[in-house]
Amino acid sequence: MEEKKVLLSVKDLNVKFRVRGRILTAIRGVSLDFYENESVAIVGESGSGKSVFTKTFAGMLETNGFIDEGSIIFNDEELSDTKVTLREADKKLLAMATAKLNEYSKLEFGSETYKAMLQLESEKKAKFFLSEEEEKALNGEISELTYKRTELFNLKQTVDGSKERERLREMDAELKKMDAEIKALEKKKADTIAEHKKKAEQDSQYKEYFNSRMTQLKSDYNRRIQAEISPETRKRNEILAKEIYLSIGRYDTRTRKKLLKQLLECMKKAMQMGVDLDSDEIRNTIFDEVAFRVRYLDEEGDTLHGHCILNLAKVNYSKDWTKIRGGKIATVFQDPMTSLNPIITIGKQITSVILKHQDCSELEARLRALELMKKVGIPNAEARFDDYPFQYSGGMRQRIVIAIALSCQPKILICDEPTTALDVTIQAQILKLIKDLQKEFKYTIVFITHDLGVVANIADRVAVMYAGQIIELGTVEEVFYDPRHPYTWALLSSLPQLAQRNTKLYSITGTPPSLYNKIVGDAFAPRNPYCLKVDTLKEPPMFQISETHFAKTWLCDPRAPKVEKPEAIQGIHEKLLKAFNI
Repeated sequence: MEEKKVLLSVKDLNVKFRVRGRILTAIRGVSLDFYENESVAIVGESGSGKSVFTKTFAGMLETNGFIDEGSIIFNDEELSDTKVTLREADKKLLAMATAKLNEYSKLEFGSETYKAMLQLESEKKAKFFLSEEEEKALNGEISELTYKRTELFNLKQTVDGSKERERLREMDAELKKMDAEIKALEKKKADTIAEHKKKAEQDSQYKEYFNSRMTQLKSDYNRRIQAEISPETRKRNEILAKEIYLSIGRYDTRTRKKLLKQLLECMKKAMQMGVDLDSDEIRNTIFDEVAFRVRYLDEEGDTLHGHCILNLAKVNYSKDWTKIRGGKIATVFQDPMTSLNPIITIGKQITSVILKHQDCSELEARLRALELMKKVGIPNAEARFDDYPFQYSGGMRQRIVIAIALSCQPKILICDEPTTALDVTIQAQILKLIKDLQKEFKYTIVFITHDLGVVANIADRVAVMYAGQIIELGTVEEVFYDPRHPYTWALLSSLPQLAQRNTKLYSITGTPPSLYNKIVGDAFAPRNPYCLKVDTLKEPPMFQISETHFAKTWLCDPRAPKVEKPEAIQGIHEKLLKAFNI
């Protein structure tokens, strides 16, 4: 692939949801780079994680969803370039922050001793209460049983008591049994803690050892942290203080002081643990807990200048999303009627977005809106400007949704199945419109779809998702004509265009795995007719087939037996040419 700038870089992303007391892992360790001005299609069955994946970098996860691990680095020069002008009050806060960092830096001398003290405390806790393993096992049992009880209780509410009395009695008996089991588990936990505590209280030898060892460690720690820090460390702390101030400079005074306190506390903990603060990666991680890190570049007079590391996985303040969502990352949804407000005119809906994200007057916003309406193919735009959504056809409404999405000239346009609700003729028009406008606006397209025919028309690269993971990634030609993962084979075999006369259309047997449970091995193994023994035991790595082609299947391992692709997709190139009459 020719050298392109990475616009969005997703690394080891894990997204989870809290659902009725349980945790569902919707995205599992996904890594993917999006380049400027390219089109990436994300395909897979319903529930594979396509929409959830894109919602993470548009800031649109549901309230019960959260990013558990990973980073989403957005490389936007306009947003990244940061300048903060220091007033007299700011200079005092900056001096205070530098002094605090110099004071905390002494803790670095005692980091090894501090970690030994923490380890000793952890051993004591395990001896007097529960070890981490015991606590996790008992809490897991209680949580699982509580979830099953809740599910059974909810099911009971749907039973008709007048017709299914026997079933109700059985359910009541099962609920009482579960209540007794939960009570027994909670008693077991309390008894185990009491037993541990009793044994530990009687173990005078251990208590003597603990007190002696802790006294020795504290004495050593206090001695070590009295040392003076070096001029190099003072210089590092000056830069750190400036980075802290650059990172919080965009907030109001009250929020700035609160974030300053939090960041200083994070730095103190990092210094106590002796982490390498000269490492960019570690600094990013520390800042991400509170605010985007702004890397210090230079300063001129009273103005600090830096480069912001935009990690969208760590956005903590909703105001930050207002600069990104709509202005830099926009979304076109599946149903235009639900995307538009039925009681507000089309023109008003476009201009409101322009006024929110761009510095312009209402008249300028109206002119820009009319220009966009013409670009997306709305005939007689001036006359249709004050119409309501119900006065537009489905295809016209979708064009307006695209106009709204492009009104602030975003860098990334997420298209979440934007043609599903439209007829085939209009689908082709909308796809052509999205691709034509890409040439003018230079945005990156992220296209979510089930329709592989759409993929062939719009995408440069294809990511195939299954059970919250990307299992194959490559250019359109590689994924269509040289697929390597059995799931991709199954998807392509399901294309109606490949079906022969008097034959049954292929369908994938079984259902995707439950994402409540930990998946062992290859998630597709239970449905895979080419399953190897290793697929049920160990998760496959992502094998590289070419510079741009990757597949997550043990069949790509050099030690794996050679397997022929399904007959339906052998010679797929010629079959597709014939099917589409190209």
